[in-house]
Amino acid sequence: MNILDIGIDIIEIDRIKNAIERNPRFLEKIFTKEEIKYFESRGMKIESIAGNFAAKEAISKSIGTGIRDFNFSDIEVLRNDIGKPIVKTYNNLKQICIDYNVLEIKVSISHGKDYAVANAITITKE
Repeated sequence: MNILDIGIDIIEIDRIKNAIERNPRFLEKIFTKEEIKYFESRGMKIESIAGNFAAKEAISKSIGTGIRDFNFSDIEVLRNDIGKPIVKTYNNLKQICIDYNVLEIKVSISHGKDYAVANAITITKE
């Protein structure tokens, strides 16, 4: 196993709040249906939404492409039974991961009062 790359992102929570208020379709454009269900189960807390957004940015950096050849909705960040983020890939990103021999994408998310941050590591077979 090797590390393909790492990525990190930090975002002001108010930026996400403003994006949601300005564009009613923001959530549907950026997040999967399952992610939106997760947010709803958490009371639509802006810090949770911002954390997932930061995770998607960090993941795009850890793959080495940025958001170029795939959409944000091709990345899904959910939680396991103990709250650990779990990453799933779809569509173009899934194919990129196959092409790069990606075994797993690990992500960690945190937030404070004003900021959300996430880091990601993409692990490959080779």
